[in-house]
Amino acid sequence: MECPKCHTENKENSRFCSNCAVPLGSGGPEPVSLTMSLEIPLHILKPGSLIAGKYRILEEIGQGGMGIVYKTEDLKLKRCVALKFLPPHLMDSRELKERFLIEAQAAAALSHPNICVIHEVGETEDLPYIAMEYVEGETLRDKIKKGPLKPEEALDIITQVAAGLGEAHGKGIIHRDIKSANIMVTKKGQAKVMDFGLAKLRGGSSLTKSQTTLGTVAYMSPEQARGDELDGRTDIWSLGIVLYEMLAGKLPFRGDHDQTVIYSIFHHEPESLVKARPGTAPELEHVVGQALAKNPADRYQTMEEFWEDLAAVTEGFRPLRAKRRAARRRILGLDIVYLFPAALAVILVLFSLNVGGVRDRLLGRSASPAHAIKMAVLPFANLTGDPEQEYLNDGVTQEMITQLGRLHPQSLSVIARTSVMRYKKGDTPVDQIGRELGVEYVLEGSARREANRVRITAELIQVRDQTQLWADSYEQELSGFGAVQSEVAQSVAKALALKLLPAEQTRLASARTVNSEVYAAYLKGMFYVSQNNPESFEKGMRYLHQAVEIDPAEPLAYAGLAQGYITLGHGGAEQLDAFPRAKAAAEQALKLDPEMAEAVGVLADVALYYEWDWAKAEKLFKRALELNPSLAMTHYHYAWYLVIFDRLDEAIAEHKLARDLDPLRALNTGWLGALYNFSGRYDEAIVEAKKAIDLNPDFWPSYQVLRIAYSKKGMHQEAVATAERLVELNPMRGYAHLTMAYALAGQREKALAISSKFERNTRSFNHIGQAYLMLGDKEAALQELEDAYKAHQTTVPWIRARGYGWDSMHDEPRFQDLLRRMNLLVDEKK
Repeated sequence: MECPKCHTENKENSRFCSNCAVPLGSGGPEPVSLTMSLEIPLHILKPGSLIAGKYRILEEIGQGGMGIVYKTEDLKLKRCVALKFLPPHLMDSRELKERFLIEAQAAAALSHPNICVIHEVGETEDLPYIAMEYVEGETLRDKIKKGPLKPEEALDIITQVAAGLGEAHGKGIIHRDIKSANIMVTKKGQAKVMDFGLAKLRGGSSLTKSQTTLGTVAYMSPEQARGDELDGRTDIWSLGIVLYEMLAGKLPFRGDHDQTVIYSIFHHEPESLVKARPGTAPELEHVVGQALAKNPADRYQTMEEFWEDLAAVTEGFRPLRAKRRAARRRILGLDIVYLFPAALAVILVLFSLNVGGVRDRLLGRSASPAHAIKMAVLPFANLTGDPEQEYLNDGVTQEMITQLGRLHPQSLSVIARTSVMRYKKGDTPVDQIGRELGVEYVLEGSARREANRVRITAELIQVRDQTQLWADSYEQELSGFGAVQSEVAQSVAKALALKLLPAEQTRLASARTVNSEVYAAYLKGMFYVSQNNPESFEKGMRYLHQAVEIDPAEPLAYAGLAQGYITLGHGGAEQLDAFPRAKAAAEQALKLDPEMAEAVGVLADVALYYEWDWAKAEKLFKRALELNPSLAMTHYHYAWYLVIFDRLDEAIAEHKLARDLDPLRALNTGWLGALYNFSGRYDEAIVEAKKAIDLNPDFWPSYQVLRIAYSKKGMHQEAVATAERLVELNPMRGYAHLTMAYALAGQREKALAISSKFERNTRSFNHIGQAYLMLGDKEAALQELEDAYKAHQTTVPWIRARGYGWDSMHDEPRFQDLLRRMNLLVDEKK
């Protein structure tokens, strides 16, 4: 395409001339920028207006070139929702409208604490809308208007945004309109990326083929302005602009007209950050410079690489890995025939130093920011020989896991208690523990109590060579033991070169003094509750109630009660009254300590299994994991929430996190196999089920998963044998699976004979109901479901999930009615 002004040849789909920046394509005047007002004004909706039969308009909260946004009340779920209407000029054809809906629905599958959740994509009166999470706070643009941000604050915000975008890029979704106005910052400093509904799926069609360029001009990458095919590197450029803007208080490329700005993007370098903001660290200048490299090949290649160097600056690492990585790319980009020896030498040096995560990537190891370092707190030893002091050592172990799990969530993950307790005898070599748990460091120690004073020793060991990185001993009154735990956590952070954020430093420095009697009762309560027998559990709950009675203002005691009651609630329909008790205790704990992640996790479980409040459950799961990403069971339960809504890829990812954080617990491995079954990945399901059986031969769900996978693969003899073993472990479920195994093997008479042994129990509704389906008795299957629903069996909602075993019933009116009563007809037009 020839430029009408300078006659330079440009690519056919170019938006602006790459030489003089004149707009191309129309030959007319410069098109209206998307940052200006809407070409076709939207009808302004009055407060009180009802949209789609369920959203009541409260107030308008913003307008722009990409639409108008209202704060609304979701009348059905009783929550505030941001409702965005797309302007008509973006929806000028049915094809574009359908394409938008497809891409926005894909974006709605994103789940990350730094991405604004999209609840629904719909249409009312022929006008598309997006229902989004309502985020209270201010846009980053408004925040910058007050003046440049401090470097620490800017880095905190930008790393959060990079983490969210990295999640999106990993799922093939590019934002394409990153700018400070599209980033919300809450009062607590949490960053949320907005407007993912206008993203583009990598490899898919553009949202629009008109001459209007999506994205605000000042933040556009050169390739976006040229109309080139885009990948994640365009978001890296735009995020680099935002970082520059936060630090300098102004945009790097400016002008009175879009054409002037685009010319500057093509041909000029921004003013040095050191000059624009005296005192800026040179390392930070290098990061911004690489993010704003005009050639995408010279830029950070992935959002993860960008995040790594942002984290390196934040944590004070020098020299930067960015410069080394860029040099490595240049070397590896040369003729490998002539430079192979030199290139190989460089690679080997980098490999040995693990510069920029090279070693991890060559080994195929995950370099996820959320799990950069993995460590385990081994059971603290009871050197007194007094069994009455076991509670103290177990309690110290759990409290250190909790403290470290909250320490630096983007750089550290901590193995859960259930897995580390296997090493309580202390006779397993550290290198073996490292292999079995997949950790790089272990913290071990001992604790003893004399009267009201406690003495502990602790040491941090690097697994690779079993060297001691740090060690110390402490003596303190039991009431002030929280300060000791905080001091240990800070020492670990220092030894691992983790630079704590200001909020983390404040939290550790403000450890509360706890009444000695309360703390002892709490530790004893949690010790006994964690034992796997009813008598110990009851004893533990008595201790926790005692702690509450001694000091009703102590959040630990309420959190312990909440965890105890939620454990009871998961025991089945006969324990339903435990859920409201768990909720009451968790809410009281949060009144006293609003950032107690475990209590938030309990509320998430209550919302999911008892209240069946789907939106509330997801919000709470995300909040709990934001506060402490090392909560293995919260990842597990969130995974099963995702299963209900057929978000299987996300569910598997969450389940893997649970397994990685608690690798020796059969539950996390066996049930992961179930998700593979739902996804049709039967070989992987078999592998996980067998791993779980190795961990615990009596864990019955593993055999259930294995039976299903064998039947699906046509391995009927193996399926029958597995079901027979399941009968031995759990007759109620075992007979149902044996029936299904025979039915699928074509042995109907045997299946019918086994079905006569069914014992009616709402806890087995799923297995017995599916067995009836395979025998052709839909009426009996539906009756099982109805009885389970009336008993409020907590797992009934999973019948909605594809692959769970009820797919053939999804069009049955009575089945649909059951889903409607549980508010699970999410695809139903209302």
